[in-house]
Amino acid sequence: MTITIGVHNSNPTLYYLSRLDHAQEELAAVGETAVFHPYTNGVRTGALLTDGTIDFGGTGSTPPVTAQSAGHDIVYAAVSAPRPDHGALLVAEDGPVRTVTDLKGATVHLSIGSWQTHLVAKSLDDAGLSYATDITPVRSDDTSAALLRSGEIAAWVAQGPQLVAALREGGVRVLLRTGDVISDRSVFFTRRDLAEQRPDVVAALVRALQRADDWAKAHPREAAEIAAEHQGGTADDWESALKALPWKIEEVSDAFLAEQQEAADIFVRTGFVERPVRVADAVARTAGEQRA
Repeated sequence: MTITIGVHNSNPTLYYLSRLDHAQEELAAVGETAVFHPYTNGVRTGALLTDGTIDFGGTGSTPPVTAQSAGHDIVYAAVSAPRPDHGALLVAEDGPVRTVTDLKGATVHLSIGSWQTHLVAKSLDDAGLSYATDITPVRSDDTSAALLRSGEIAAWVAQGPQLVAALREGGVRVLLRTGDVISDRSVFFTRRDLAEQRPDVVAALVRALQRADDWAKAHPREAAEIAAEHQGGTADDWESALKALPWKIEEVSDAFLAEQQEAADIFVRTGFVERPVRVADAVARTAGEQRA
């Protein structure tokens, strides 16, 4: 059996795993092989699992919730440790926005559908505002930093090397660190059939994830140079961003499921997802539960 692992630039663990031998080595121990399927939009991960394009994938916190809401039967496999300094909600340094409540009626650039939606939606919800009605969310792009500095937008969620570069270049300030609002974990998930019929394969993949993290933590400059060459930006900015990540894989805990349920409930209230989600359903059933 060949296990197809989805990989995209936004998930650093899978990005580096696809450039190492760890997945092949760990899967060989359970009699399987690995191939990687590159794609560009992590929001599509649930659909790609359901249609069989991939068997295993990873994103931030939001795509698995929207996948469940869309009816995809996913199962969480592992999560990263919290990433408090992975991203930030930025505003103009001398601009009028001093608190989240000042964003009412404003335009905010972010990667819609990613963990950034979770960050913005929860920040607004905590302030008594709504993602759906109180801001205009617009998908961020290469012009976001300039638009923020010029005052054409009120805020921008930046992450990784883009955040490092924006702070280095100046003219912006941090309104909220990601860790001030959400845990911001990488989240790894698969289809229910693989999780319940081949837990040994899932366990092998989780071991490979941690080995990839161990490599990135031990080789930050090499990892930065790989990313800069492939994704753009400078190796120095990438190195600073990569050093801010925890590079640790954790089990799916009750605390994580509670975090995800809180996000799902906010998304329903704001209309970001149409159908309520019970996050606890995205957990593998025991053999006894499967027979019942």
